[in-house]
Amino acid sequence: MTTLSGCGTAIVTPFTEEGAVDWPALRALVQWQVAEGIDFIAACGTTGEAQTLTDDERARVVSATREAVAGRVPVMAGATSNDTRRAVEEARRMCDAGADVILTASPYYNRPTQDGLRRHFEAVADASARPVVLYNVPGRAGVNLLPATAVAVAAHDNVIGIKEAAGDMHQAIELLRLRPDGFRVFSGDDWMALPLCACGGDGLISVASNELPRELTELVRLARTGDLAAARALLWQLQPLLDANFIESNPIPVKAALAAMGRIRNVLRLPLVPAQPATVARLRQELARLNVRLDP
Repeated sequence: MTTLSGCGTAIVTPFTEEGAVDWPALRALVQWQVAEGIDFIAACGTTGEAQTLTDDERARVVSATREAVAGRVPVMAGATSNDTRRAVEEARRMCDAGADVILTASPYYNRPTQDGLRRHFEAVADASARPVVLYNVPGRAGVNLLPATAVAVAAHDNVIGIKEAAGDMHQAIELLRLRPDGFRVFSGDDWMALPLCACGGDGLISVASNELPRELTELVRLARTGDLAAARALLWQLQPLLDANFIESNPIPVKAALAAMGRIRNVLRLPLVPAQPATVARLRQELARLNVRLDP
């Protein structure tokens, strides 16, 4: 995993009209992502509706994703729970399913202290047979993994990076300043990829790259190689679509967009419901502006 960098897609989990996992659609979506040049795939995260999948479904999604990428890019797999024992079990299960990297988010609802977060992440890292990337997403978890705590966890030999999605550029800069050598920092917010990479970050784990894998990968490449004028121009072009992807809770808009593109059915599992008509119209408008082919 010394090459884990660039843009990775937090892939959706397609469902059939009856609500079962749509395995052909998942494989086709992953294969298209790889063909479009994405750097890695992150399965069974928030965008993949992991918390509504059974243990067996999550393992099968990771296994199917690994089969579809056929060794061409790394597969990152979510292993998150607000019960540390379950997060440990999930990490082991994802490793057995063929994940190359484990992505583990802060425990949600419990609101642990910084010491509790450190111990939780270290327990997952101890149990994982694969490298571990932390995921700080206070908007979902209700607690913020502070840079000093993340750096303390980074001392663990098995912890190689963090997906930082606090939406706070000051915090991201502090994390970049304090991180040890080799510790990767990925933006968890599409809009923050350019400034984070310009400050030395390692890439993006993206929602909008479900729809535009080539363009988001290019944005990250430009930012990481220092071509900031071209990166800014591309970001200005993409930003309205990035915003549209969060009009409603993720992954409601991204699934509506992919359905409009004819790549999946617009089906979610409760408690999530399909996007409102106004959201769908906005997404179609922005995709059309970017010359994306849409179904009628």
